Amino acid sequence: MGVVSDGKKAYRLLQKALTSRSAVQRVRRLLIAQGPHPHGHYRVAVYFADGAVNMYQMRQWYRPLAELAKRWPVVVLARSATGAERLIAEDAPPVAFVPTVRDLERFIAEQDIRVVLYVNQNTRNFQMFRYGRRWHVFINHGESDKMYMTTNQYKAYDYALIAGQAARDRLSRTLWDYDLDTRTIEIGRPQADHYSGTLPYTPDERMVVLYAPTWEGDRPSAHYGSIASHGETLVTRLLATGRHRVIYRPHPRSGVVNDEYGAAHRRILAAIDQANAADPRAQHVHDDGPELGWQLSAADVAVVDISAMVYDRLAAGKPLLITSPADERASIDTTGYLSACEWLTVDGAARIVEEVERVAADDDAVARLHHWVQRYFGDTSPGAATAKFHGAIEQLMQKWDDWHAREVGTRASGADDGESDDEDDV
Repeated sequence: MGVVSDGKKAYRLLQKALTSRSAVQRVRRLLIAQGPHPHGHYRVAVYFADGAVNMYQMRQWYRPLAELAKRWPVVVLARSATGAERLIAEDAPPVAFVPTVRDLERFIAEQDIRVVLYVNQNTRNFQMFRYGRRWHVFINHGESDKMYMTTNQYKAYDYALIAGQAARDRLSRTLWDYDLDTRTIEIGRPQADHYSGTLPYTPDERMVVLYAPTWEGDRPSAHYGSIASHGETLVTRLLATGRHRVIYRPHPRSGVVNDEYGAAHRRILAAIDQANAADPRAQHVHDDGPELGWQLSAADVAVVDISAMVYDRLAAGKPLLITSPADERASIDTTGYLSACEWLTVDGAARIVEEVERVAADDDAVARLHHWVQRYFGDTSPGAATAKFHGAIEQLMQKWDDWHAREVGTRASGADDGESDDEDDV
């Protein structure tokens, strides 16, 4: 069995290497066709070391970055070939493919990058941290109360752009000796100013329920995913009523760790196909598209796991249920919104029809949502978060100028002293 297992592993590694090599060749051909990047053009870089599987972490920033680029030119430093290929194909900022440290150094030497943004905690971020005389800024890929949001890795960055007061409270409770006032800047959620997409169905009298589960997680404390515990049951019950339309938006990593979780996901897809075949007017949706926005605003009720989707929906100010993790070892921060949310237990999934109708009609629950929206995101009026985001970058650029001027002044002073010494020696 050991020999067979080793053989399968070797085969998978070979396939992965061949896939990566082909992607590298395609990316380089694409970039050659686009032509070289202008020398000394970019001031802001987004460092992205992940492959295509984690593209969701970048997609939500495309439009805010496009708006920012009108003032400060932005480039994505893509370390993975599959990630770079997907970025080039999508509506991303310009891409620099820098798979090796040598490639990275060469590109940086040709540009005037002053702020580097990071959307995740990939271990290869450390390779970029080596470059000083620029600000390294963590912007994350969502707002949530997951343990990911309070990792000690925040300390590795010069600054972090956070959503609002809830994030400040969360970090202050967890991180020792971290200067929140100096190293964090509140920007709300600029993505909310750029919600996009068109409805893939014709609205009618059906109640629309968005089910947006996360993946299964790679350790017990992060076992937030509900597809296997809640998902099959709740989707099946909603599909059967004839009065509901389901929008199923699973996390793109669903099933990458646990085969049974992936199998449950596939059964949900099959059930949706069968329901649509039986009643084409139902127009249930399997949503795996890159755009996020129409789902949040169109759904009458949302059912989500503990993830950034909680807070994406929270910002919409509309009813939602949050699945209670089936694994008791899952870490849950109940000091924030999760202390006042509407939980959906495993048993409650069997009563999903009653649950969605209850929260949709509960005015008090909606009022509580509005309170927490303010706490998590601050001013959510159109354009407010974008203004804060741009203001944060402007602030960092000004700090860069101040430090640069100080450094130039120090060098000039040192040069003058040196010339005087030389004259004295003569």
